[in-house]
Amino acid sequence: MTARELAAAVAATYHAWMQTVEAARSTLAEHDLTAATFQALWLIDPGAPPPSMKVMAERLYCNASNLTFITNQLIERGLIERTVDPHDRRSRVLTLTVRGRQVREQVTQAAMAQSPLAMLTSAQQQQLTALLTSAFGRT
Repeated sequence: MTARELAAAVAATYHAWMQTVEAARSTLAEHDLTAATFQALWLIDPGAPPPSMKVMAERLYCNASNLTFITNQLIERGLIERTVDPHDRRSRVLTLTVRGRQVREQVTQAAMAQSPLAMLTSAQQQQLTALLTSAFGRT
């Protein structure tokens, strides 16, 4: 792959995410969410154990103070709770509230439905997922 091809791939990935967020902007506004708070809400999987603040900072590629700012916004909106980790009392975890689960479902569904990636066929989406997963070294 040439530098130009790599730059095009990185730019396409970035634009897909930004267009996804922009397409969902009206739904985000209904819930008083910014792109940053939406991304944080998206990254709290309701089917998985609550992530620690440290894990969330890693997922969002941000520092602790930025995460605290984002977290406080979600807490003020009643979407998440910050509680003591039952397995490590020195750590805090982020848990979705009932309302947070509902809002997360609404905004993620709106984002996915309006994403430019939704225009791809199922086979193309599977191929893209396989390529990106491979690039990130995950199986």
